[in-house]
Amino acid sequence: MTVDAVLFDFDDTFYPYSPCNEAGKEAALETARKLGYEFDRDSFEAFYQTGRRAVKREISGTAASHERFLYFKQALEQHAGRPKPADALALGEAYWGAYVEEMALFPGVEETLETLRENGIDVAIVTNLTTRIQLEKLAALGLEAHIDLLLTSEETGQEKPGSVMFSLPLARLECCPSQAVMVGDNVEADIVGANAVGLETVLFNADIDEHDEPLEGHRAPDHRIDAFGEITEVVE
Repeated sequence: MTVDAVLFDFDDTFYPYSPCNEAGKEAALETARKLGYEFDRDSFEAFYQTGRRAVKREISGTAASHERFLYFKQALEQHAGRPKPADALALGEAYWGAYVEEMALFPGVEETLETLRENGIDVAIVTNLTTRIQLEKLAALGLEAHIDLLLTSEETGQEKPGSVMFSLPLARLECCPSQAVMVGDNVEADIVGANAVGLETVLFNADIDEHDEPLEGHRAPDHRIDAFGEITEVVE
């Protein structure tokens, strides 16, 4: 197909998420120990998940529901029985610092983005999470010159698969849904959401088997790719 714009998810689409998350938690654990908390890895993971569950329970579906500073704030309040703002800040900074340092692009990302833009195709990133950390990640990966638009769910007040996360970037790029493609790893957020507004969809780096039926009642992804560079074959 011939397209004018490609919308990309960011986390686990441009780079692998898991090693970054693990590096972040390891750094936060070491910081917690330096602050005097007697955690081993298992007890720290339980501590972390306590904060994560509390945040997800209270503000699920918002950009802030992914923010690790909130996870640590909630976890520390439950662990200590009172607010520990300095410690929450230290753990959050340790987490995100190590996370960003661990980031590495999937093979072919820069070359593919260059090819798209050389062919006059706009490149947009549409991502759940807060704006500041996504700006930091984007800057660390050196992708600024390769994209035309970044939109976070913090800016819209609604997360993918909400329609505004797809319709707003298309409007800003002056592009119709029939002229655009959405690429992402998350079936519900990226594929179902984009299909619902009429975009062609590409599933990449998804943790599902190609024979699975993850979209019962919904349109399946139009394409599945195993390497980032295969996107250029889809949009030719």
